[in-house]
Amino acid sequence: MKLAKTLALGVALAVAMMAGTASAKDIKIGLVVKSLGNGFFDAANKGAQEAAKELGGVEVIYTGPTSTTAEGQIEVINSLIAQGVDAIAVSANDPDALVPALKKATQRGIKVISWDSGVAKEGRILQLNPSSNELIGKMCLTLAKDHLEGGKGDFAILSATTTSTNQNIWIDQMKKQLKDFPGLNLVTTVYGDDLSDKSYREAEGLLKSNPNVKVIVAPTTVGVLAASKVVEDKGLVGKVYVTGLGLPSEMAGAIKSGATKEFAIWNPIDLGYSATQIAYRLVKGETDGKPGSEINAGRMGKIKVGDNGEAAMADPFVYNASNIDQFSKVF
Repeated sequence: MKLAKTLALGVALAVAMMAGTASAKDIKIGLVVKSLGNGFFDAANKGAQEAAKELGGVEVIYTGPTSTTAEGQIEVINSLIAQGVDAIAVSANDPDALVPALKKATQRGIKVISWDSGVAKEGRILQLNPSSNELIGKMCLTLAKDHLEGGKGDFAILSATTTSTNQNIWIDQMKKQLKDFPGLNLVTTVYGDDLSDKSYREAEGLLKSNPNVKVIVAPTTVGVLAASKVVEDKGLVGKVYVTGLGLPSEMAGAIKSGATKEFAIWNPIDLGYSATQIAYRLVKGETDGKPGSEINAGRMGKIKVGDNGEAAMADPFVYNASNIDQFSKVF
């Protein structure tokens, strides 16, 4: 009898230890992107997987809809809730439409953050911006100016979706800061929905309708690549330039063809890495993510949450012919 009790106690302890080990090694983080098949988000996933490996016992579920719609992301979020993930980190297609689904996730004990493109405050704990919105807006205008002779002329914007949070904030910042760039004239803004074919058609259409446009600024890696292709296909290299935010691996050809002189982007690998680190710290209870808090983000150091519940990772970096070969092999 004593032996049986001892064995039973041993089994119970083993089960408890196994359960404890499982809970410690079973942190699931849903990394929800605007759409799958996008080079920027594929690079962010590399960083997320790097963080998961570094932290240990973390599974990153890289997922998103096939097109840039809020409806598609809501389906993905509901699926993650059903899977019982511990955290959701989402780059939103719409700042408001995702809130009800994310509130449901929060009610289930899931830690929710947004990154890259944010959701409304009531739908998340914090928003991780890739850079300062003001600096991104200023950078886009500076790039446009640098592509125009004498820094003066007409330019147009090719954005993602009309509801894309980060795109709209950056465009708003560009408009606010235009007064500091008296030579620039914004002619129009068109939307390619972060789809290559539609972005191509929109860029093609805006150049046809506005022949005086000499620069297209696309604050989206899909848009800047598509617009560069239009300039090349239409034989407009040297007459029209494209710039904005893009991935070095995808923009190397545009730099070498002369369709663009330079563009900017933060490191999406670092962005995915940081978002995963923050989600993990929230799940582990190491931070509450409230304004004023500083969150350990591994090799990215400590990231401070501002009064508005937003944090910024880093300033944009400019890529051109002098460094494109070096970085195009990285992301």
